[in-house]
Amino acid sequence: MIKRTLCIENPCHLKCNNEQLVISYAHIKGLEDRQDKTVPIEDMGVLVLEHPQITTTHFLLDKLIANNIAVITCNNTHHPSGMLLSLESHTLQSERFKEQLAASEPLKKQLWQQTVKAKINNQSAVLQKWHIPHGYLNNARQNVKSGDADNAEAKAAAYYWGHLFPDAWQFFRKREGPPPNNLLNYGYAIIRAAMARAIAGAGLLPTLGIFHRNRYNAYCLADDMMEPYRPFVDAIVRNMIHETSAVEVLTQPFKVQLLNVLTLDTIIEEQTSPLLVAMQKTAFSLSRCYAGEQRKLVFPEFPAA
Repeated sequence: MIKRTLCIENPCHLKCNNEQLVISYAHIKGLEDRQDKTVPIEDMGVLVLEHPQITTTHFLLDKLIANNIAVITCNNTHHPSGMLLSLESHTLQSERFKEQLAASEPLKKQLWQQTVKAKINNQSAVLQKWHIPHGYLNNARQNVKSGDADNAEAKAAAYYWGHLFPDAWQFFRKREGPPPNNLLNYGYAIIRAAMARAIAGAGLLPTLGIFHRNRYNAYCLADDMMEPYRPFVDAIVRNMIHETSAVEVLTQPFKVQLLNVLTLDTIIEEQTSPLLVAMQKTAFSLSRCYAGEQRKLVFPEFPAA
């Protein structure tokens, strides 16, 4: 069953009762008349806490962690700023850690090569969907070397971002750049949290990456494995600006569309799976590669048609 992504935007008190997340307004001034809402904890995959006046019980947090639910906190600009994950999400975690730590450099270079190829392939499919020339990306994907020694990812990205949005936008991809960078940032934060959750669920260390190595980044491996998933967010944002140019503010309808990225159907291992389930398959394929049980990562394919 596909897990739910829940975003809470209003002041409220969160607690747990009978394995249910309870959203209570009883002590919130001006909202006292609202009825409590409940959500089965087992149905949840990601919880986004957006309003600064949300309070919660420690008992609830412990329940969320026990169910491997990624809890995302947001800052005063309503953008994700932190994440809470379980420290024990797999029964063979110690064994998985040892295999991950023992991974050879050649293996990591091969895994990164596969990851970059999958990312460029999905970027090409996004351009194809919008009838944008994508032959350059197809050639770039075929020429990715072990460890991406020639930096094909960056070259492909330069072409991709230079063509994805209409020329009138004069778009330049930068985290702190002008819209629609704000929409991309929000969507990426959601898939990053979901990927970290999947990695922890596979018994791996989200901190220990195969390519990303920032000493201040606690989710290097999540940043590695989410790369082929970014184009799914890009496609949503591209559709948004097709509908409107008013994207300066991250509105509720925009958030809903971006949060729904985890429920999108995709093809992975010749089967149709929601993106959140695909992430779990990617993470478990990585753990099997570390264990020497297989040599190929599995990633979803963006449907170009």
